Amino acid sequence: MRITSLGHASLLVELADTRVLLDPGVWSPGAAGQRDVAAVLVTHQHPDHFDQDRLPALLEANPGAQVLADPDTAKLLQDKGIDARAVVAGDAVEVGPVTVTGVGEMHALIHEDLPRIHNTGMLLRAEGEPTFFHPGDALDAEPGQVDVLAFPLNAPWQRSREMTAFLRRLAAPHAIPVHDALLSETGRGLYLGQARDLGSPDTQVHDLAGGRTEEFAAG
Repeated sequence: MRITSLGHASLLVELADTRVLLDPGVWSPGAAGQRDVAAVLVTHQHPDHFDQDRLPALLEANPGAQVLADPDTAKLLQDKGIDARAVVAGDAVEVGPVTVTGVGEMHALIHEDLPRIHNTGMLLRAEGEPTFFHPGDALDAEPGQVDVLAFPLNAPWQRSREMTAFLRRLAAPHAIPVHDALLSETGRGLYLGQARDLGSPDTQVHDLAGGRTEEFAAG
């Protein structure tokens, strides 16, 4: 499995000779230039995870790419004439040799005055490959055993102690920080240190900032 950071919450995950793009949002300009993508996955409709303006061109450049999204985003795309499949908790969709399974239902609470929206975490599996999970904007999902975990480093809806508790609860062998666009360099270093020092002792945190790529093998 090869994983490349495309900025903020967006990742390119390559497994079983299949390229899967997750959460191509407005703060992830590297996502727009991806090619040979088999599927575009969207966890929820907030702009930092879902760039409505760039998506049509991205799909035009990747003919045949499946679009799998939470119910709110899927409906929005369908209304625009874009073929998108809604994925809810427990749904399993085949993308070639890769199985994408929906995990979780709702976005974390931001504020009592703001209505909550759907959020579908995306679990990726393929024979002989590590399992990968992107939770979107929620920390309450139960994906089961995960080899590589994407975790929000910072968010208006998240305390740092909730981030480290999430890492401890899932205790994945490998974790990749995402959702970091609001942080200064100093703040990012602080949160990253907390993830490493206060998260799970069984988890190695891999920082892919700057568009880095890293490879992971099945255990």
